[in-house]
Amino acid sequence: MTQHYDVAGLGNAIVDVIASTDDRFLLENNIAKGVMNLIDHYRVQQLLQVLPSGRELAGGSAANTMAGLASFGGRGVFMGKVRDDQLGKSFARGLETIGIDFPTPPASVGPQTACCLIAVTADGQRSMNTYLGACRELREADIDEAAIAAATVLYIEGYLWDEPEAKTAIEKAIRIARKNGRKVAFTLSDPFCVERWRSEFMALLKDRIDILFANEAEAMALFESGDFDGVLQSLRGFKGIAALTRSAKGCVIAAGKEVHVLDADPVSQVLDTTGAGDQFAAGFLFGYSHGRNLPDCGRLGTLAAAEVIAHYGARPETSLRARAVEAGLL
Repeated sequence: MTQHYDVAGLGNAIVDVIASTDDRFLLENNIAKGVMNLIDHYRVQQLLQVLPSGRELAGGSAANTMAGLASFGGRGVFMGKVRDDQLGKSFARGLETIGIDFPTPPASVGPQTACCLIAVTADGQRSMNTYLGACRELREADIDEAAIAAATVLYIEGYLWDEPEAKTAIEKAIRIARKNGRKVAFTLSDPFCVERWRSEFMALLKDRIDILFANEAEAMALFESGDFDGVLQSLRGFKGIAALTRSAKGCVIAAGKEVHVLDADPVSQVLDTTGAGDQFAAGFLFGYSHGRNLPDCGRLGTLAAAEVIAHYGARPETSLRARAVEAGLL
């Protein structure tokens, strides 16, 4: 019998190194604050020499979302490329430990497994310095057709669009999902990513994406709007669901004429915003794949985001399912 999955995730397989820093450290080391910067192997070695001691965790945006899905009790499968090195094996074990299937074969040659050096300042902002390494080697052959066909939703990380071969792999995955009547969800990932590929993302939005995830800055970049109201006006022509996060302002879920404005869950102290959007997507997708209405999907998302910003790291440290039960959402 074919395994059923709530979500099949497609994204970059990255190992995160997270360290506490300050604004002076960012300035001294020429690190742009609050965004993701792509770096080469030489820059990785340079930053590792000056970065304070930190925590090493399996990461990557879509993989973090899959970890959140598992914490809710969901069933997931992840496709992303690693090298057959120590970090690659560590990444695979990390997914297997939480019950997420990882069928993608590792590369035996080429770049090392990807890593992301994350400098977290006292205001909770994370400045990410990412070496993609083996992530760039994702190919059509790595797309598991049976896994996508068995999933309620295919979830795609926008960062992958930067690589031509990965883009081809995404297009194959979307075709498989469409052929099997599955929903396709897409996260914009980063405002700079949107600026690079705005026209192609808009083309995807017309008839190939059912659920769009974006934060306020990403959505404004996509629709070239100077404010959030302009974003909502632009979404009137979108036939799918838009799940838009607004940090402390909560989120807005829009689907045609149906619009839900939800408050953020209270947090005593914001320690690290790394993974907030990833975990919001995890909660929303868990609710959606289990037939919940849109407001409840959004509430599950804000609950997950609140858990992850209260500690360092992009993955939940307490059971999201237990939290959702306590909140009366499950």
